[in-house]
Amino acid sequence: MSSPKAFVDAIGEFEPVIGMEVHVELGTESKMFCGCPTRFGAPPNTQVCPVCLGLPGSMPVMNAAAIESIIRIGLALNCSIVEWCRMSRKNYFYPDMPKDYQISQYDEPLCVDGYLDVTVATADGPLTVRVEIERVHLEEDTGKLTHSGGSTGRIHGADHSLVDYNRAGIPLVEIVTRPVTGTGALAPEVARAYVTELRDLVRGLGVSDVKMEEGSLRCDANVSLNRPGDSLGTRSETKNVNSLRSVEQAVRSEIQRQAGVLAAGGRVVQETRHFHEDTGVTTPGRSKEQAEDYRYFPEPDLVPLAPSRAWVDELRAALPEQPSVHRARLAHTWGIGDFEMVSLVNAGVLDLVEQSVAAGLAPDAARKWWAGELTRAAGERGVDPADLPVTAQDIIRVEELIAVGALNDQLARQVFEGVIAGEGRPDEVVAARALAVVSDDGALLAAIDDALSAQPDIAEKIRGGKVQAAGAIVGAVMKATRGQADASRVRALLLERLGVEDA
Repeated sequence: MSSPKAFVDAIGEFEPVIGMEVHVELGTESKMFCGCPTRFGAPPNTQVCPVCLGLPGSMPVMNAAAIESIIRIGLALNCSIVEWCRMSRKNYFYPDMPKDYQISQYDEPLCVDGYLDVTVATADGPLTVRVEIERVHLEEDTGKLTHSGGSTGRIHGADHSLVDYNRAGIPLVEIVTRPVTGTGALAPEVARAYVTELRDLVRGLGVSDVKMEEGSLRCDANVSLNRPGDSLGTRSETKNVNSLRSVEQAVRSEIQRQAGVLAAGGRVVQETRHFHEDTGVTTPGRSKEQAEDYRYFPEPDLVPLAPSRAWVDELRAALPEQPSVHRARLAHTWGIGDFEMVSLVNAGVLDLVEQSVAAGLAPDAARKWWAGELTRAAGERGVDPADLPVTAQDIIRVEELIAVGALNDQLARQVFEGVIAGEGRPDEVVAARALAVVSDDGALLAAIDDALSAQPDIAEKIRGGKVQAAGAIVGAVMKATRGQADASRVRALLLERLGVEDA
C-alpha cells in the first residue's frame, strides 16, 4: 500500500481538481410528498406514514413550500430557473430507502448554470474564486442507519444495524458544482470557503437551519489529481463530511492520498470514501455507481413542474441581502478591511462575532477573543469555534472584569480555559482558580524587590539609562504572581523604586 505524500510535494507534482455536492434539508413543516412532520430529534419511526414508508397504494403529493425554497436557492446562486421539468425515480436498494427508490431529479433539474464567488486569504491578500454551479435539484431524503456493536459506528465490525425512517421523505436540495480547477495549494481552503459561503447564503434565505451537526447540511467532497497538461484524473467522493473544518481536512487528506497512489505507479479507484475526524484520513466506502446503474425513469405519480415566470420574478425581487453584501456592510460598520473580514470568515467566527456584538460586546473585543484565543482553543481541541461552550455573555463579563482591573488579558485567557473545561461561568472560574489581579502595591513592591535581588545587574542597567531592561524584572514579577499582576503598574513601581523616569 502506498503512503500519502506530503501536501507540498503533492501540489508540486499534481494539479488538484475539486467538486462539491452539498445536500440541504429544507426547513418545511411537512415532508416532500406527505404531511408527516419534520421535527429533528423525535423518537425513531414516529414521524412516518404510508407515503414516506412507500407502502402499496400510497400516492405522493408535491410540497409547494419546498418548490418555492429551491427556486429561491437557485436564484440566490445566480441560476437559470427552467420553465418545465420532471421528477424521476432513482432506483437503488439500501436499507434506508423504504420504497427501494428515491424520487429525485436526473436530466431535468429545476435550477441550472449558476455560480457562487468565494474569497480566501493568501499571502498576497484576499483572492476571489468563482465556483460554477452545474445544477440545483430537488429530491427526498433517506432514512438514517445506526450501526451498533462496533467501535467506529460504521457497518464494518457492527453486530447489527437500526434504521429510523423519520428523515425519509424530508425535502432535500442537492447543489452540484462543476469541477473547480486552478486552485493549486488553495484547494482545501476553497472547498471550505465554498461550503461556508453556501451555508451562510442558505441560512440567510431562511429555508434551512443548515446545522451540519444535525445533518441538515451535508457535504460530499470530490477530489481528483492530474499532472500538468494531462486530462482530468479519476475522482473519489468523500461522503457526508459534517463540519467546515472537516471539509478542508478531507480534501487535503485525499490530495495527499491520491498523490501517493499515483506517484507509486498505482491507479486511483472511483469510489466513495469516509472521512474519520479522529485521524484526519479517508477510508474506502463502495465503488461509485454510474447514472445508468440507477435506472432513472420519469416519476409516473407526479405531474411536471412548470413555475411561471411571474412567480419566479416575484421570488427574485424578494431575495434578502447576499452574504457578501452583508459582510461588506459589517466591515464598514466595524471599521475593518477585506483581509481581516476574510480571516474571520475562514476561521469560522464571523457569525459568532456578529452575535456577540448584537449581545452588546464591542466589535474590537468580539474580534479579539473569537479570532484569537478562542479560535486557538478550538484548534487545540479539534472542534469548530462554534462548538466551544463559550457565550457572548461570557465574553462580555470577562471584558467587564478587565475594565475594572480585576483581570488582565493573561488571566482572562485562563478564565476562558476554565469555562471551556466546564468549570462554570467566568465569575465562578475566577473564584475557583483565585485569578484576581494583584493590585496591592505593597505585594507588588515585595515581588519587585525579590526580582531585583535575584538580578542586581538589571537594576544598574536601568539606572544607567537602559530602561528597556525593565522588561526582565516585570517578567519575573509576572511569573512570581502567576500572571496576576498588572504589568503596567509593576513597571511604574519599578522605575519609581529605582528613581528613574520612564522614557
